[in-house]
Amino acid sequence: MHARQLIAASLGLVAFLGLTGIALDKAFQSSLVNNMEARMERYALAIWDQVNFDRSGRLQIAAIDNLPDARFNNFRSGLYAQLDGPGGSWQSESVKLFSLPKPPPPRFGMPSEFTGPITLPIGEDSDIRAYRYTASTRFDDAPAGPTMITLRIYESEEEIFKQIAEYRKSLWGYLGIAGILLVLVQIAILRWSLQPLRMLETDMKALQDGRQQRLGKIYPNELRPISGSINALIDSERSNLELSRNTLADLAHSLKTPLAVLQSEIENADDPAAFKSEVYTQVQRMNDIVSYQLSRAARSGHALYSAPVDVLPHAESIVQSLEKIYLVRGVLCEFDVDDKAQFSGEPGDLQELLGNFLENAFKWAEHRVLLTVKPVYQAAARRPGLYLCIEDDGKGIAPEDIPKILQRGVRGDERVQGHGIGMAIVQDIIRSYNGELSVDRSQELGGARFTIRLPCLT
Repeated sequence: MHARQLIAASLGLVAFLGLTGIALDKAFQSSLVNNMEARMERYALAIWDQVNFDRSGRLQIAAIDNLPDARFNNFRSGLYAQLDGPGGSWQSESVKLFSLPKPPPPRFGMPSEFTGPITLPIGEDSDIRAYRYTASTRFDDAPAGPTMITLRIYESEEEIFKQIAEYRKSLWGYLGIAGILLVLVQIAILRWSLQPLRMLETDMKALQDGRQQRLGKIYPNELRPISGSINALIDSERSNLELSRNTLADLAHSLKTPLAVLQSEIENADDPAAFKSEVYTQVQRMNDIVSYQLSRAARSGHALYSAPVDVLPHAESIVQSLEKIYLVRGVLCEFDVDDKAQFSGEPGDLQELLGNFLENAFKWAEHRVLLTVKPVYQAAARRPGLYLCIEDDGKGIAPEDIPKILQRGVRGDERVQGHGIGMAIVQDIIRSYNGELSVDRSQELGGARFTIRLPCLT
């Protein structure tokens, strides 16, 4: 890319400098011709001042040494002058040994004329290219009466060629130096302007090699949309990977309870009909869990405007299963659930919330678990909020351990079987509903207390 831009810019620069040189050359030539015309006009005025007539009326120049240019007195100098009139002719010393072309008949009132270049013979076999200035003036004080005198001045274009050659030498020399300097400046500018692209290329190679995780440098405004899009893509891919891993972990965690119930039923299968019914119930629950986790992974959130779900039936179903699992320990759950309490969301989310918190309470309780569920009303709210509180009479959680148990993959006690992801699952759900989770010690039972507050829908 750098080479292509440099070649393109250099070609444009060469074309620009070339056209500029041609334009300046043409302008200089035109200026030289205009200067020659002005100079020859000054020569004519100076010669007119030297025109005189002798007593016989013959045309003459008063003082040859006072001619405006010394070249008039040098043979074949390239500058020639001739006067013609009724009183004869006069030629400058530079015209000796050859004759200038005869002038056209004089006309009164003929303006001055500048022409050229024309061919001017300066010998038998020698011609030059010259410019001609012609002017006519009437002398009223001539001895023979009013007389029209015609002046012709010729100047070789060789002088112009010499000046043009010197000018071109200087012009193209300076333009060449300017071109080289501009190319060097252009290279420096291109390297400076393309430096962010090289930084981006270096960072992309580092990403591919695994030496960095994302594009973290500050790029110019023009590249920020690109770097931002790349970072967003990287974050999205990592988020999707993390979501897939978490979904599998959440699914495994959610299937723990129904599998434990099945295992308990197998060990205590005294009534075949009850065993069959319980197996069917738990299998159906596992199917619901799998469907819920898959749909949750696909949505990465919860559906809006879900129909409200009664909390009590779901809580009773979960508690019945847990009481069978922890029957040996004699753990029972007490209910303080308002019949009007409803969860404004998906049933699977409610199952996850109640299942994880109640399972933890049963796991750590000595004998008692208390579930409190109440609706939360607010003026002008479209649907009420929800207050859930799960307490147990276990040992409780030390305040310094609370942040630790809320992390994914961390268990409150490493000696107790589990995956340490239950709290992470419920925190994700609570955040998706803009709710709040608090953990402290139960004033009534003395163990841990988990409180969830879900806001009203306005």
